Amino acid sequence: MISIRSILLSISLATVSCTMSAQTTFEEIASDLNKAGGVYLAYPEEASYQTPAPKGYKPFYISHYGRHGSRYLLGDGDFEQSIALLEEAEQRGCITALGKDVLNRLRLVFNETKGRGGDLTPLGRRQHQGIAERMVRNFPEVFRGKRNVSARSTVVYRCAMSMVAFGDRLKGLCPQLDINYEMSEKYMPYLNYHTEKSNRFTNGENGPWVEEYRKFESARVNPDRLVKSLFSDSNFIRCRVNGEKLMWAFYWIAVDMQDVETKVSFYDLFTTKEMFDLWQCVNYRFYICNANPRMSDGLVMANASTLVENIIATADSAIANRDIAATLRFGHDGNVIPLLALLQIEGFDVAVDNPDELYKHWCDFKATPMASNIQMIFFDNKQGDVLVKIMHNEREVHIPVATKQWPYYKWSDVKDYYTRRLAELKKHVDNIKEPISPFGK
Repeated sequence: MISIRSILLSISLATVSCTMSAQTTFEEIASDLNKAGGVYLAYPEEASYQTPAPKGYKPFYISHYGRHGSRYLLGDGDFEQSIALLEEAEQRGCITALGKDVLNRLRLVFNETKGRGGDLTPLGRRQHQGIAERMVRNFPEVFRGKRNVSARSTVVYRCAMSMVAFGDRLKGLCPQLDINYEMSEKYMPYLNYHTEKSNRFTNGENGPWVEEYRKFESARVNPDRLVKSLFSDSNFIRCRVNGEKLMWAFYWIAVDMQDVETKVSFYDLFTTKEMFDLWQCVNYRFYICNANPRMSDGLVMANASTLVENIIATADSAIANRDIAATLRFGHDGNVIPLLALLQIEGFDVAVDNPDELYKHWCDFKATPMASNIQMIFFDNKQGDVLVKIMHNEREVHIPVATKQWPYYKWSDVKDYYTRRLAELKKHVDNIKEPISPFGK
């Protein structure tokens, strides 16, 4: 029997950890401007401690959901438009020395990125190879003998390429594994699910949050200093330069440089405050469209419901059929974020309604950097008792389920908790009336 005191202690410890995990500060981003890239942050491959399993327990199955690895920008537009504008200024004799230097840098990087919009970069491939290698190293018992691995990805190529990089590394280390790969629409209803109701809420043109965001962004995007550092003629600036558009183009180019092979930086174009403010805008949009903003009343978070149902069902199958070593799933940041919220991992389900305070409570680069992942490691003993440990980006995490032996939880308790949560959330979301008001109920 688990005492009330144990339950309260477990939840109290989880709350402290959650508060520390999901927030960030200006100083943190200032010390590493790559973090200002938000979801473009390259996967932080830092060694993490693995708490030994309770005596008598060994791992036998892993359930995984991973975002694709580092990728190129989604298209060539930011490079093409910036290069064309700077070349025009150069021809007209109204480009600064810094502008000429930036133009040369853009041309150099564009040699690598041109035509590769949205593709997995070589770094993205290496990230998934590394995660697979550490998975085998940390839980070798799971992959011993002739066992089966299910690998599924969304129908986006960078996800499929991530899946293959991951699986090939597994196979290289454990050649006896039988890995079944599929990229199919068949699996999209749980790999990348969004309801029509949530899509109406997150619509960037007429969602209930859009006007507030417009003002939020307008207060933080101030391109005049940047523009004047590149162009020397005020008439050219007035007639030819859209400052906001140019600033965003250079922001995206700058933050994606950590994900590509060409070693060039564009951070010198920005002040630290400018980078922090631009990141706040990106962080706001990812939060409002994927997490658990108070205004959404759980609607967006519920997009992970079918994924959690699949996680539970496949875990039960693996417990019954010990031929299954792992279930691997590959998708996107917009799937990892609601999954973190629905599972209530480390405070990522926080409901915030003041965008000015958001960064103090929720942080996109901590939620889903490139190649971010959630792993559930299952253990059992000779008596058949099953425990589960949950990891986010290969670090042990808390969930609001009582346990006496964190980071290990009884699977029966975890399954019961999330089954009830799914049922309650479905009933709640079905009763949400549209249109949703930004002023609440």
